[in-house]
Amino acid sequence: MGDVADCGGMGQPRLGWRAGGVPVSTRFDDPYFSLAGGLAKTRHVFLEGNGLPERLVPGFHVAELGFGTGLNCLALACMAPVPVIMTSFEAYPMSLAQLAQAHAAFPELADLATQLRAGWGQGRMQVGPVDLRLIVGDARETLPAWTGRADAWFLDGFSPARNPEMWSGTLMAEVGRHSAPGASFATYTAAGHVRRALEAAGFEVERRPGFGSKRHMSAGRMRADALSD
Repeated sequence: MGDVADCGGMGQPRLGWRAGGVPVSTRFDDPYFSLAGGLAKTRHVFLEGNGLPERLVPGFHVAELGFGTGLNCLALACMAPVPVIMTSFEAYPMSLAQLAQAHAAFPELADLATQLRAGWGQGRMQVGPVDLRLIVGDARETLPAWTGRADAWFLDGFSPARNPEMWSGTLMAEVGRHSAPGASFATYTAAGHVRRALEAAGFEVERRPGFGSKRHMSAGRMRADALSD
């Protein structure tokens, strides 16, 4: 089985490791998940922020910018009561060894993490009830070419201050263009330019209580009057 990190994209991430098994991108100087509790943050920001699991029905499609360690996928798989689809866009996929090291921080997700790693390198893999499709490459190129539409978005790139390309108005417009009617989004950032870009893309944007030391996050729904191609 080939490793995703060796099958195109922009190369492997450059990682450092902090206490507790937290991987840190030295390219963007940002941790992959919260030092205050990665799984709790995922549940608060991405799952609750999108009204999940209550909205889940068979075939519900989640899309994600920034796969990272796959923690959001594992958390979704842990609570999804029905089969769902997830498409994630990642420029710098981890190696299998890096994934295993990161997953060790979440023993409660060990069975699902084993399933994810067993399919790593195939582009499409089954993780519990989640049919996961990983698209490797620069999202500025891969998202416009995608033919799918999402019912919910996990916007989980590195910090807008450190990884501005992942939060540009152009890319947020593509998020809107690839959203189904009534689609939602959630993200840990409340940066003003990101909120404005999402509003321009057709979303009603709310500022909500953040996780841990972050006072605010952003979430919202596609406006009923928003037009998409």
